[in-house]
Amino acid sequence: MFTLTFWQCTIERAMKTFCQALVAVLGAGSVGLLNAPWSTSLSTAGMAALLSVLTSVGSAPLGKPGTPSLVPPVHQATPK
Repeated sequence: MFTLTFWQCTIERAMKTFCQALVAVLGAGSVGLLNAPWSTSLSTAGMAALLSVLTSVGSAPLGKPGTPSLVPPVHQATPK
């Protein structure tokens, strides 16, 4: 948890979660860009990103050292 790689991966996950939550909340309303509930949508996406960071921190002692994941990454074999 005290490595640069851990925090880079954690921030990447949080950014992805933020974007996914924002699209989900904005898409659920099916309103125009100017009529969208931006404060609610951004607040919800921010909370989702915070939960993503807390999940990564909580997973740190359990997963592969240096990553925020509970499971090790799957490396695919390169084709010959």
